[in-house]
Amino acid sequence: MTISLNDVKKVAKLASLRITEQEAHRYVENLQGILELAKQLKTVDIESIQPITHCIDLPQHLRVDQVTESNQRDRLQQLTEYVQSGLYCVPLVIESR
Repeated sequence: MTISLNDVKKVAKLASLRITEQEAHRYVENLQGILELAKQLKTVDIESIQPITHCIDLPQHLRVDQVTESNQRDRLQQLTEYVQSGLYCVPLVIESR
């Protein structure tokens, strides 16, 4: 895949970015370099490599998954008047059209 100067200009326009002709040429070179690197990475044989979850092979000390506090919803909702049917009422922040 190749990136053309027109591709860069079109994306810049869609993103409402003003770029100079010189910047557009530089972006083409940089993006081509990134694509070439990705192409090289595809050729690497990774079949024998085991996936890891962390760079340091240490055991994770996880806590026991158990309830440690009682349900205090009713008591906490008594602290505000903005509750309806067990739910907190909040101001509308996103309007639907």
